Amino acid sequence: MPVRSEASWVSLESFQELKAKLTIAPVLTIPDPMLDFTIHSDASKQGFGCVLMQQGKVVAYASRQLKPLEQNCPTHDLELAAVVHALKIWRHYLYGGKCEIFNDHKSLKYIFMQKELNMRQRGWLELVMDYDCTISYHPDKANVVADALSWKGRGGLACVLTQQEKLIREFSRLEIDSVEQFPRASEVLESLVVALTLQERIVAEQPKDRFLCLMRDLSQVGWIGGFATAPDGALVFEQRLCVLKVLALRREILEEAHSTPYSVHPWSTKMYQDLKRSFWWRGRKRDVARFVDHCFVYQRVKAENQRPSGLAHPLEIPEWKWEQVTMDFVVSLPRTRSGNNSIWVIVDRLTKTAHFLPVKTTMKLEKYAKTYIREIVRLHGVPVFDSIRPRHMIYCTVWIWLHIDMGTRLHFSTDYHLETDGQSERTIQTLEDMLRACFFD
Repeated sequence: MPVRSEASWVSLESFQELKAKLTIAPVLTIPDPMLDFTIHSDASKQGFGCVLMQQGKVVAYASRQLKPLEQNCPTHDLELAAVVHALKIWRHYLYGGKCEIFNDHKSLKYIFMQKELNMRQRGWLELVMDYDCTISYHPDKANVVADALSWKGRGGLACVLTQQEKLIREFSRLEIDSVEQFPRASEVLESLVVALTLQERIVAEQPKDRFLCLMRDLSQVGWIGGFATAPDGALVFEQRLCVLKVLALRREILEEAHSTPYSVHPWSTKMYQDLKRSFWWRGRKRDVARFVDHCFVYQRVKAENQRPSGLAHPLEIPEWKWEQVTMDFVVSLPRTRSGNNSIWVIVDRLTKTAHFLPVKTTMKLEKYAKTYIREIVRLHGVPVFDSIRPRHMIYCTVWIWLHIDMGTRLHFSTDYHLETDGQSERTIQTLEDMLRACFFD
């Protein structure tokens, strides 16, 4: 005889809850061909996402990733491609009936009134015209489902900060190693290789050098001067870090001071003065000269200087800094993103300090005057004497009156006449060497 077991209240409540979820669950609804359809579509740099609905209930979902060629399309074309994708896969539902398409790209609703279309848009528009549909704007915040379908999740990697393409280009320009994880995606994950800095490596290797250890001991007892121990334990000579006799370390220092995008292959004297501020070792000047002589890029871009024949007639030496300045232009350069295609070179005759100002050849004189006041007068005061070539100033008369109002004497020089304005020519020559070195790197 079977035994009847009475269910407890807990099991009965669980059974009722399970039955309710099975009967009223939000599942896909069966489409009714007599009713109108609505489509919510969205596109991203990863793929398309769209939802087919009827009377507020979901009929079907659809999404796909972008093809390699589609990743280069603009946003307007991607949003239209998402609409075309929805019309193609749900053609058996939509053909012959009415439907309304919602998209978060506001300009897409004017696609039927757009006068100029590319070949891709023309083909898509012909397909859209086969349907009885209208395109309406739907805010991005309200288009949650289609937006989520267009962005394919990456699990735990979704919380990792993705870098933009501009930042990745900066990493490459700074010679920072980057590891690309997703080559086909628009967002590329980058990782930095963290290592000890050059200074930390030098400090860590100093105790292995016998000469530096001897200098440290002698300086501590007061037998020699100049050497001292820094708070971080590094041995310095006259506030300059002492470099031990390791060829790899010294060569790395020389390459950092000569071959990086920030140094741009300077000549040996300039490179020696830069290293002299931070590092010290015996035979430093000889090593710098030897390194520069063996630099292939520097040998290709450096200019040959020969003394002109005849007696030299030097100009009067100024008494104060920025009392007398010379200026010239480097024109016909490749146009930058800001539209600049020339460099305005302004040099102080006493200190030889130079300012390289990016300008446009189409700038008006008022813009030149504002740039001159902002970059020169604001920092160094009003010069007493200016030397410039008249062929670079279209409004020479107005430029002369500007200097008269400031109390500056303006002298004009001729082209390629080194006796009048040789330092501007020499500064431009150095600037062109640096630009050519950037090209060869």
